[in-house]
Amino acid sequence: MRIIQTSVITDHIKEMCIEANHFLAPDMEECLNRAEQTEKAPLGKKILGQLKENLQIAGEDMIPICQDTGMAVIFMEIGQEVHFEGGFLEDAVNEGVRRGYIEGYLRKSVVRDPLIRENTNDNTPAVIHYELTAGEQVRITVAPKGFGSENMSCVFMLKPADGIDGVKNAVLTAVREAGPNACPPMVVGVGIGGTFEKCALLAKKALTRPASERSPIPYIREMEDELLVSINKTGIGPGGLGGSSTAFAVNINTYPTHIAGLPVAVNICCHVNRHVVREI
Repeated sequence: MRIIQTSVITDHIKEMCIEANHFLAPDMEECLNRAEQTEKAPLGKKILGQLKENLQIAGEDMIPICQDTGMAVIFMEIGQEVHFEGGFLEDAVNEGVRRGYIEGYLRKSVVRDPLIRENTNDNTPAVIHYELTAGEQVRITVAPKGFGSENMSCVFMLKPADGIDGVKNAVLTAVREAGPNACPPMVVGVGIGGTFEKCALLAKKALTRPASERSPIPYIREMEDELLVSINKTGIGPGGLGGSSTAFAVNINTYPTHIAGLPVAVNICCHVNRHVVREI
């Protein structure tokens, strides 16, 4: 059994919150560079250049790459041979978020009650997803999620008879309705299967997959490629101002489901698609 002090978790979470909000993930930077090279629309190309300039300024001056520094979404994949000491794990995670957003001078965007809407002033609590895995490692993914794109996400409870074409139509419907509001170029996370809540979680986790990593399932990989082409033909373009760079990637995760259902979730993220991964 491996013992990990919860203070170590706090330190990592703090650093990851700051890193995610100041520096674009390598896969997103690669996508942005490629899009600028291939975009034919003059205005779209100009927008992509401005996005790159913004990233350069953010890195040099240590200011956030976006004013919406997001609600902290954290995936904790914990080996079953790990034992935590020094306090309650969830408290340690939220303390890391609190320190990261306060010490990193990041915008605090979380309200304590969804209707009364009093700000918590430290961006906690985070949305934390736990998964028990084999071994004695802990894999942490910090993915701050801005709500311009989050608000454009959808869940579709399709019928099994809708099939693959129904899934494709659902994804394209979500993207078209999002339009410029999701700050394109976007990354489209799709979850297929499970239940109402499971497909949403699949879609959220799909956003953290490297943009260059395709699904290991052949027909899903083909669907990812086909949907990316279709989305980029919509003409929404960078900033919603026209062009062929509407999306960087379509990442699809699947899970077994009930004979009577075909749940599909589409979780859209803007061009920064913040995610930092560490294994301890």
